[in-house]
Amino acid sequence: MNYFELFEIPVQLQVDKAGLPKKYFELSRKYHPDFFVNSSEDDKTNALERSALLNKAFKTFQTPDENIKYVLQLKELLQEEEKYELPPAFLMEVLEINEQLMDAGDDDGLKTKLRSAINDLQSEIYEPVKETVENYKDGITTEKELLQVKEYYYKKKYLDRLSKQLSA
Repeated sequence: MNYFELFEIPVQLQVDKAGLPKKYFELSRKYHPDFFVNSSEDDKTNALERSALLNKAFKTFQTPDENIKYVLQLKELLQEEEKYELPPAFLMEVLEINEQLMDAGDDDGLKTKLRSAINDLQSEIYEPVKETVENYKDGITTEKELLQVKEYYYKKKYLDRLSKQLSA
């Protein structure tokens, strides 16, 4: 059972978080191991597994990048610890920002400029996949579109690392 089946929602790259807490608590009550104390060992084990799966699913749905990663893994388009090659032009942009970041020191003006550059780059990489991410339809969205989302996912990871360095 995957996370979407557990929550009884369609597979999607962008989960609507509005109804998630209610569904989470409903399923938590349904599968909480304490309610299976007098049940068979199989039922206890099943409840424990479902409860753990429920917690992982809820956590994944709360983080857009983790949700995208999960869907790509579900579609067997992304493997754990995969070595993904990004376009050299993108890597050069990131390298330039990284070099400027290392030179920034306490220069708040440069840091502001770099934050803006990172935000601009994030918008730039999101634009080509925006439609797919926001309107994903399982079985209709093509593998080609999902592979574009995969590239976006890896690019965003680079930019997120730079943002964290900038905030440190």
